Amino acid sequence: MFRKSLAALAVLALAVTMAPVAHAQTVDEILAKHFEAQGGLERLQKMQGIRMTGKMQLGPGMEAALVMEKKRPGFMRMEFSFQGMTGITGYDGTTGWQVMPFMGKKDPEPMSADDAKEMQQQADFDGPLVDWKGKGHALEFVGKESVEGAETWKLKLTRKSGQVEFMYIDTETGLMIKQTAKRTMRGTEIEGESTFSDYKDVEGLLFPHSMTNGVVGSPQKQTMSFDKIEVNPAMDEARFHMPAVAAAADSAAAPAKPAAKPAAKPVKK
Repeated sequence: MFRKSLAALAVLALAVTMAPVAHAQTVDEILAKHFEAQGGLERLQKMQGIRMTGKMQLGPGMEAALVMEKKRPGFMRMEFSFQGMTGITGYDGTTGWQVMPFMGKKDPEPMSADDAKEMQQQADFDGPLVDWKGKGHALEFVGKESVEGAETWKLKLTRKSGQVEFMYIDTETGLMIKQTAKRTMRGTEIEGESTFSDYKDVEGLLFPHSMTNGVVGSPQKQTMSFDKIEVNPAMDEARFHMPAVAAAADSAAAPAKPAAKPAAKPVKK
């Protein structure tokens, strides 16, 4: 009996030893599936520009018309129109700028350092995952996590600047469905999150047609939805540079000219 038990244990141990080991997912494998799901890395890198047209929810019953444009190598512009006014944010590869008539500022002005840094990151045309090593970032797979019922691969991105972000890629579709990051905005550190949904094919590439942004744990979210996405539209590079401040009319700005002296009356003899 004792020998039979030893034999059974030996067989069990052999079976466990020979059982296939669960495959550990690697960052390269995850990214390969992610890029392929979007339409292929080669096709993504051939894209030179994009224009996204739609609307942005500002609050209950309030929405603004929205146009977002990006162009290689690192240009970005966003326009949003509401109540007859149009706000603009832009990045020309070096400088972040804005026009905010809603705040009583009709002239273009440079962004704050924090806002310009955020705009610079958004203007990275390919995003931080493409050539992440060459950009000086660090990337690691930290495990799986459920996001709104979907199983995701959770990646930890540490940018060259030291900023840490987490990205959640659907294990089934290979598409990005969520990002979180802590950022300093106007001197205060906040943890923001963005979710991506309603992916649709545009010229062989998949783009999310709905994006929601907000602070983690806050019920207040900002949703952007797009009904039109154009790949490689014609865009003048000048659109991404900060416009010159409109000068006051010369006639109003110039000092008044002295009135001409009346002609001297002829002296009667």
